[in-house]
Amino acid sequence: MPETAPQTHTRGFIIPIGGAEGRGKKSKILSRFVELCGGPDARILVIPTASLLNETGPLYQELFESMGANSMCVPIEKRDECFNQETLRVMGRSTGIFLTGGNQLRLSTILGGTPVAKLIRDLNADGVHVAGTSAGAAIVSEHMIAGGRSGSSPRESGVELVPGLGLTNRVIIDQHFNQRQRMGRLLAALSFNPFACGLGIDENTAGFIGPDGNMEVVGGGTVTVVDPSGLRHSSMSHVRRAQAVTLIGLKLHVLASGAHFNIETREATID
Repeated sequence: MPETAPQTHTRGFIIPIGGAEGRGKKSKILSRFVELCGGPDARILVIPTASLLNETGPLYQELFESMGANSMCVPIEKRDECFNQETLRVMGRSTGIFLTGGNQLRLSTILGGTPVAKLIRDLNADGVHVAGTSAGAAIVSEHMIAGGRSGSSPRESGVELVPGLGLTNRVIIDQHFNQRQRMGRLLAALSFNPFACGLGIDENTAGFIGPDGNMEVVGGGTVTVVDPSGLRHSSMSHVRRAQAVTLIGLKLHVLASGAHFNIETREATID
């Protein structure tokens, strides 16, 4: 569950990015994140745990520094490193946390249930902004999509769900959405948990989710929102393995840059 924000603080933004957001100084999504974190006063902590490439974390650190922010990379590669007091101290000074892309299961198995995961939740509740790209986007919610079938239709056994960081329990996120045809697995995930909304985020696209639940779409693609609050029928409970699933009563929004969706009220709007 998300941590409760102290009455004296405003919760930080949650910013899931669909991947391939561009690593140049002109990246609209990353520059917006830097500005939100304080611009020249920003202290952005990069956590590259999801990636197996040694250069991933330093590349983002250099990019944020080229945008005028202060940045540090903390390469947490083993679970016992999540108990390091110096790491926790450094994290506590950040104004923004950035989770890189890579393998979702590395994030959940290394960070999940550790002091680092708890501190990320605490810091976000205390006003620190948390962004993640690709795998880093998937893990910000309570339920994380770790894998599944590509394709447009939901199927039994079509998605693998594991616990995420739990910064919000209002959404389930999938990334590289239209590029990798992931509507089917997002729908399958929602059939298991129709309390949450589904956010299918395209590459070079992000949802900036504010403390009031209002999400603004930023970037060159779309965020596909699937709202299951009106779901009247689901066959997921009785279909056989790999069979197609019937879902009746879903609401769909396709939102490009500048459009908004409130994850609390379930209302979509445009500027």
